[in-house]
Amino acid sequence: MRTRLTLGVLFFCTLILAEPQTLYAQGQMVDLGIRFWKPTPELVLSSGGVTVDFVQDFGLEEEWFREYRGSIGRRQKLRVNFVRFEYNAEAIIERTIVFQGQEFTVGAPVATDVKWDQWTFSYEWDFVSRPGGFLGLLTDLRYNKVVASLDSPALTSTATADVSVPAPAFGFIGRGYIGDWASITGEFTGITLGFDAFDGETYDLDIYGTAHFGPHFGISGGYRALDIHYEVDDDIGDLKMKGPYFGAVVSF
Repeated sequence: MRTRLTLGVLFFCTLILAEPQTLYAQGQMVDLGIRFWKPTPELVLSSGGVTVDFVQDFGLEEEWFREYRGSIGRRQKLRVNFVRFEYNAEAIIERTIVFQGQEFTVGAPVATDVKWDQWTFSYEWDFVSRPGGFLGLLTDLRYNKVVASLDSPALTSTATADVSVPAPAFGFIGRGYIGDWASITGEFTGITLGFDAFDGETYDLDIYGTAHFGPHFGISGGYRALDIHYEVDDDIGDLKMKGPYFGAVVSF
């Protein structure tokens, strides 16, 4: 599904490349943006062979998060993105859970705190660049830090999993401009790795449109699907965030 959507966007961008259009923001050197994202979470962590589904076990609900984005360059760009996902919940658990060596029995009140920070450092090369849009390649270095804890009045200490997952990713980007006022962009990056004590996969699909109000300001809206799986020693994580967002960008 990800591949079909992305290929469809890139095909549309390719068609637009043939038209001699100009967009205000195309010639700008620096972009700074913020997004407000309300994804549907899927957060499953395993430690010591025991799996905890934080959405099912603790009823985590959708929340708003801020993502900060910046880039510098034209046909060759350096980009950096940061987003923090954080959930806090309390529940009376309905099954026995063993997490980081601590046992939480049925009927116990348990509080959870899940925090996932993701930094993405990217290099983008637009190998096709026309007045009507561009096609480019992406190389990412992603750094994920996941901290999840469970606490209960019956315990003397909090059970905490703290995992750092750095990983590269590779992909492509396509953008088509619609007259002087709007653009449509599709991005996809991903990779599968396996070596020594680490196995991991990451996929990131992002499709969005931007409306520009003059050369320095625009508003955007789109849909993003982020999927990460990792196995580090005895810790396993399946983390997914999918949903729409809106935001703003300034260019100069």
